[in-house]
Amino acid sequence: MSLDFDEQYYKDGYQLVVGCDEAGRGCLLGPVFAAAVILPPGFHSPLINDSKKLSEKQREEAYKIIVENAISYAVCSVSADEIDEVNILNASRLAMQKAIAALKSPFDLILTDCMKMKGYDVPVIDLVHGDALSQTIAAASIVAKVSRDHHCLELDAKYPQYNIKKNKGYGTKDHLEALKKYGPVKHLHRFTYAPVKACFIEKVSLF
Repeated sequence: MSLDFDEQYYKDGYQLVVGCDEAGRGCLLGPVFAAAVILPPGFHSPLINDSKKLSEKQREEAYKIIVENAISYAVCSVSADEIDEVNILNASRLAMQKAIAALKSPFDLILTDCMKMKGYDVPVIDLVHGDALSQTIAAASIVAKVSRDHHCLELDAKYPQYNIKKNKGYGTKDHLEALKKYGPVKHLHRFTYAPVKACFIEKVSLF
């Protein structure tokens, strides 16, 4: 599928388009990350694609291309505790809003991957499967995913029993088995998520 959806907006007269997407929405632990990216009009790279369709190596290479060429980009996150407090949909939206607010460039259009947002002086268009249609959204999905993966490496060093380096916090077999054995950790796991609640054991010291 072509990622040339942005071109129609440039033809309509928009000059600086923000693409925005999140990563980690379905994970059982850690923050949800969001990125906002403004690419130069007419910029294209064959490596920029929906982050889920790229290998880890390809994502890392694409990430470098994006941050080196973007007019502006920003990455923000919302913690597991905040996710439990406001729910993952609102937390994902908040992370996107924080990323957009952190951009160092003006813009005249926002494209999101199926996330409705209000309160902006410019149009906001939420595209279904936006990361497979829009290069700017795809770029944001890559930046958010790589940023979160890097954070997962830090979490893995602190909590090696959950094998976060490999599972990135998703509900894989090894993660669920570790949850049953060690229980969830406060401020790390998302306690409102059903697999975490199901594996909770009171004997674990939570800190």
